[in-house]
Amino acid sequence: MIESKDLKITDVSTVDGQMVSIDIDTLPKLPIIDEKPFPWKPFTEEQKANTACILDDVCVLNIPMPKTHEEEEELVNKFLTGMRKLFKKENNWTFLPMLETSMDTCVQCNSCSEACHLYECSGQHEMYRPNYRSEIFRRIYKQYVKKEPLAKWRYGDMDLNWKTVARLAELSYRCNLCRRCAQVCPIGVDNGLLARELRKLFSQEMGIYPPELHQKGTMNQLKVGSSTGMTPNVVQDNVSFIDEDYSEITGVGIETPFDKEGADIMLIHNAGEIMAWPENIAAFSLIFNEAGLSWTLSSDACAYDGVNYGVFYDDAQTARLALAHMQAAKKLGVKKIVIGECGHAHKALTVIADRVIPYEYQVPRESCYVTLRDIVMSGKLKLDPSRNNFPVTLHDPCNIVRLMGIVEPQREILRKIAPMFREMPHHGVDNFCCGGGSGFAIMTRNNIEAWRGNISGRKKFQQICAAFADCMGPETKKYICAPCSNCKGQIREILEHNDMYNKHSFAYAGLVELIVNCMENVKPGFIHWECDEEE
Repeated sequence: MIESKDLKITDVSTVDGQMVSIDIDTLPKLPIIDEKPFPWKPFTEEQKANTACILDDVCVLNIPMPKTHEEEEELVNKFLTGMRKLFKKENNWTFLPMLETSMDTCVQCNSCSEACHLYECSGQHEMYRPNYRSEIFRRIYKQYVKKEPLAKWRYGDMDLNWKTVARLAELSYRCNLCRRCAQVCPIGVDNGLLARELRKLFSQEMGIYPPELHQKGTMNQLKVGSSTGMTPNVVQDNVSFIDEDYSEITGVGIETPFDKEGADIMLIHNAGEIMAWPENIAAFSLIFNEAGLSWTLSSDACAYDGVNYGVFYDDAQTARLALAHMQAAKKLGVKKIVIGECGHAHKALTVIADRVIPYEYQVPRESCYVTLRDIVMSGKLKLDPSRNNFPVTLHDPCNIVRLMGIVEPQREILRKIAPMFREMPHHGVDNFCCGGGSGFAIMTRNNIEAWRGNISGRKKFQQICAAFADCMGPETKKYICAPCSNCKGQIREILEHNDMYNKHSFAYAGLVELIVNCMENVKPGFIHWECDEEE
């Protein structure tokens, strides 16, 4: 291993063993004095022997180990074939123009590094610079796809061997795909897109992907109906139980419609909410019913689960799931699809689906933020904002806010219903990823959970603490509004990791829960506070 500060681009193909070791003691200090860092579990000798490359203390992929020189050559050539396909319109019409623009050049100004929470919170390791990964990709592209001669004085010697390719695969999963780097690049290089396109290359051409995203995620959803494993009958039974439970909790009868033909709206939840945050499902039903909307859920397989993990790694899988969502809406004859509180579901079913689904199969789609804003501002709900008289801050999911530009609707609602609403530092399009983006929130293998707690989620925890700097401590209840299922899962882990529930009285949930909490016809106390359970 070499010291990370001395890493060069050429080291990716020459250095043996682990490239970077992250010392927790050197990471940026958190604002809470009694921080509790996760210890790294060292790789066993068996793990090392069966791992094609080890970049740092985390391994995400199952990368094959070639046994012979011929096998290695075959794998490298397969990678090059996939790379060439990325740059052909018939194979990659989805993102080709921006991909080509980002491959032209990089002036190495490192604006992207300054904007990257992973670079900052890894202790500024060179390997975590967004342009480190991109420059390796760019040099291979220029030499082997465009076949441009590279000046050694500028580029140095970088061998294209399986070590290089395997490390590039792992490097594509040291990025949350938040694209904060793209936002600040003075010449428009999109390092986040390059990371995602690398993931696509390895998945579609080489069958290399994280099992949590592919086998347990996409393939399970296409086979069973949901990435959670819930079948249509199980979903309907669970929603029925939620209706019954929350009718008693709220004092308002809740009935969630399924398969209502000709409704104005087909609502699609992230099915993880049904299992982990049933109050979110109940809140949507209560709000939509109270507002008098014509709406329904679908019991068709896939249509009750807005999850689409393909958006993180594979265009073909993205298209299959987006088409299933569209077909269910067409079948019911609804006027539009409303996408529930899930960041990547928003992007997958709107700006990405627009590129991969033929127009004749498409159905109009709307963000739930917009729908909820219209409901709240219409006066259809009788609201008492004093019920939300506690500090509230808002986490902006990257896929909805920075990548789609939906910034104000959720804020209009919060300004109306949360008297103590305050922004995080770096909010709106400048916000930082929760640390669970691009699929990391559902990954559990090796040291990924420690990595999420110590590195990828570190900046978000700093933001949360800064937003509530004037009311830290157990005496004041504080609410983190995180209107995205994956973000909620990551924020839950951040709070648990730092033992924040009881010591500092934090709660987290979505936007709809806050709306219901201040509805006058609902029993007080809809929001769930973990510290109340302990008491």
